[in-house]
Amino acid sequence: MLTRLAKAGLAATLSVTTLATGAVLATGATASAATADTPSASAQHVTVSQGGNYPGGFFTTGNMSVSWTVSGTTDLTGPTHITLDLPPGVTTDGAQFFPTPADYTFTTALSPDHRHLEAVFTATRAVGSYNFMKLNLATTPGVPIVGAITATVSNPNDTDPTGHISGYDLGSQTRLPATVQAAPAVTGLDTTTGPAAGGTAVTVSGSNLTNGMVLVGGLPAPGRCTDTTCTVTTPAGSGSAPVSVTTPGGTAAAPGAFGYTGTPPTPAAPALGTLYTTSGPVAGGTRVTVAGSNLTYGTVAFGGVPATHVSCGPTFCTATAPAGAQPGPVDLTVTTAGGTSAPVTYTYTA
Repeated sequence: MLTRLAKAGLAATLSVTTLATGAVLATGATASAATADTPSASAQHVTVSQGGNYPGGFFTTGNMSVSWTVSGTTDLTGPTHITLDLPPGVTTDGAQFFPTPADYTFTTALSPDHRHLEAVFTATRAVGSYNFMKLNLATTPGVPIVGAITATVSNPNDTDPTGHISGYDLGSQTRLPATVQAAPAVTGLDTTTGPAAGGTAVTVSGSNLTNGMVLVGGLPAPGRCTDTTCTVTTPAGSGSAPVSVTTPGGTAAAPGAFGYTGTPPTPAAPALGTLYTTSGPVAGGTRVTVAGSNLTYGTVAFGGVPATHVSCGPTFCTATAPAGAQPGPVDLTVTTAGGTSAPVTYTYTA
């Protein structure tokens, strides 16, 4: 559980909105200049911020949050990659993330030294939506509490590299100038084939790959990136799968695909349980939550008509009902790679 410290003047909320010419990222990548407060050119855009009661002065422990906000013009979709880097002497025991309903997937990986954390958040989020993870911070006795805390965010559907990096300097207790990471480039893969069940170790080579997320067939591949390589493990898949790396600076495709051999395991079929909103006007627009199992990456339909703003995690889906043909009951179903669920009943009202 997070403990909130009463440190007047040390709590800070950092939001990346402006850019400084020629600044250098804490990760070591060279930043580029951009115009401050320019509207995003990307329909799907996500920005990162951080804030908290950081350790410093008399306080040797603290807590913080890393948040990501949808600021484009359409729903944010696909996997969003969040990273946190802590300076020497500062550590975390991991991230806490618990919004409800759980219509998303959220995974984290913490480095052995507890100074680097990566998270992948996969969901559909409307413009203006805000999500955050909380972290406890600890310090090492005898090590000065100095250096930068850096948080990043990236999403393969976001083509605007601004707003993706947030920095806070513990020594001066000030936010760092906003920066933009150089665009990534991918030059090759050391392994190009592997079993459909996944689990193949692959090294992706290139440049400006720091804080990257590797996608194989559109799915995140667990692992970690340096500036020149990403070492990951393939997810399950089939056929010829494109490979790309998404960083705070953008997305770069590999020059060749990864070829899956054999037949992938059959995903479990989706199953539905409780429908929390059972009726709504025939004009549509009702926000609906349904519980079940094996719902990840699902699509939702009302009487065979696709819903909009659909977001599915393993056990929950949320969706907005389309217009109905007429008042009365219809089947609500969820379809995944494992098939289509047995229906539950949703009723359109006049």
